[in-house]
Amino acid sequence: MAAAEAADTQLMLGVGLIEKDTNGEVLWVWCYPSTTATLRNLLLRKCCLTDENKLLHPFVFGQYRRTWFYITTIEVPDSSVLQKVTHFSIVLTAKDFNPEKYAAFTRILCRMYLKHGSPVKMMESYIAVLTKGICQSEENGSFLSKDFDARKAYLAGSIKDIVSQFGMETVILHTALMLKKRIAVYHPKIEAVQEFTRTLPALVWHRQDWTILHSYVHLNADELEALQLCTGYIAGFVDLEVSNRPDLYDVFVNLADSEITIAPLAKEAMTMGKLHKEIGQLIVQSAEDPEKSDSQVIQDIALKTREIFTNLAPFSEVSDDGEKRVLNLEALKQKRFPPATENFLYHLAAAEQMLKI
Repeated sequence: MAAAEAADTQLMLGVGLIEKDTNGEVLWVWCYPSTTATLRNLLLRKCCLTDENKLLHPFVFGQYRRTWFYITTIEVPDSSVLQKVTHFSIVLTAKDFNPEKYAAFTRILCRMYLKHGSPVKMMESYIAVLTKGICQSEENGSFLSKDFDARKAYLAGSIKDIVSQFGMETVILHTALMLKKRIAVYHPKIEAVQEFTRTLPALVWHRQDWTILHSYVHLNADELEALQLCTGYIAGFVDLEVSNRPDLYDVFVNLADSEITIAPLAKEAMTMGKLHKEIGQLIVQSAEDPEKSDSQVIQDIALKTREIFTNLAPFSEVSDDGEKRVLNLEALKQKRFPPATENFLYHLAAAEQMLKI
């Protein structure tokens, strides 16, 4: 148990503080331990205090080169000891995806800073959570790391909401994820982008892989370069300009207009057929069942996914080096599946690295 707790506490990477003063200047004030200039600039960009439109986003999260960031921002009340500060953001960086966990912890750190006006107490709490997985304080609330299970974070979004918005078209998203394609999602509100994008990896539950999620991306050269190093991803944007960047996506989701577009270059791999219709109907039927919870819908989709892999199994064989299973293309062709099904199974094998090189 102690080992598991130690492993859990080693997930945090750092804590930082950004302030906006009464002159309207935004400054990176403090961090523990140190950070790089690149990461600091990224976090200043993500923090809503530097945003021209002056909208306050209480909590944002995202990922950059395998580092997750979580930012809570609050307005400073007049009664606070922080006389020259109008707003501040607490930033946490970590190795894991768990928005609820880090939102809870950053809220406690915010209360501490409001009360004491010094980062010392924050650092003490950060170190307590880092080493023991717990920080307790009567007036600011207590935090227990192990209350926040990763699986709970994976199931926090609503697949049912996605299906009620996109219906049968949800199968396009499922197919894109199965084939490890690049999905770009746009909505002017970051909260909508984050809620939608965080839920998508659950459509391919068998992988339980949230590293593909980049829920808050700016059209910044460094961020886009980092994104394009990934094979497949889900990337969230609040700038509609992304729709004019077909080099960034295979599937584009305009959440604001409820539209899904497949990029011309991805159309061949994403050709839909009878199998996709079946999957789409199953997704819709399951999601529209009022008796079913979101996790039951995810389970139904996962069962169908397993069935697809079972279909692929007879056409795979052990590779020459005996290391892994590879696709026997001849055997697949002899089965005479409908063209769209054969095409999908071939691209699925490619996504699962089952093609002979």
